[in-house]
Amino acid sequence: MLLSLAVIFLCGMGMGAVFRRLNLPQLLGMLLTGILLGPYALNLLDGSILSISADLRQIALIIILTRAGLNLDVEDLKKVGRAAVLMCFVPASFEILGMLALAPRILVPKMLKLMDERYGTRESIPQLIMAGASVDDVFVIVLFTSFTGLAQGGTASALDLMRIPTSIVLGLAAGAVCGLLLALAFRKIHMRDSAKVIIILSISFLLV
Repeated sequence: MLLSLAVIFLCGMGMGAVFRRLNLPQLLGMLLTGILLGPYALNLLDGSILSISADLRQIALIIILTRAGLNLDVEDLKKVGRAAVLMCFVPASFEILGMLALAPRILVPKMLKLMDERYGTRESIPQLIMAGASVDDVFVIVLFTSFTGLAQGGTASALDLMRIPTSIVLGLAAGAVCGLLLALAFRKIHMRDSAKVIIILSISFLLV
């Protein structure tokens, strides 16, 4: 397993650097690495890695979204409050129609790149898009799950659709409470940044 992890990290970083030099998103290089190393191409990964691949994908998603959240500024969100709310569900309604044709999500890394390069930050455009994308995923996933169940002969009830607002509201509340408590703790207790990262990620795993 350790050898497979080393190969994944090193090859992923290498391919990411190559794609960056080609003015392409690093994430595409990392995705290509996963495809090439996987069982349907070179098959260089240990079976134990493949058995926990679902958990590894979820951890990667949590890290990406946590990084995106930590890059959001409350003052920027206040400037685009109404637009951010609309971005939470209006674009998702149109995205569902083209779901099967869309490539894997690369929104967050691209927006972070734009923020790093200061493109559109005066109008808070990257922050606006990330704020909406963080919530509309919940909307899309719930609807996708419900309609997939219907297509497979199952049933969908109004209770399933009620999971959309409750998931958003409870998620916002839990995140806000945890964020405030962590901010207070970090102010009073001195610790290294690496320890803070571990704590934040652990809380993220618990919330999931």
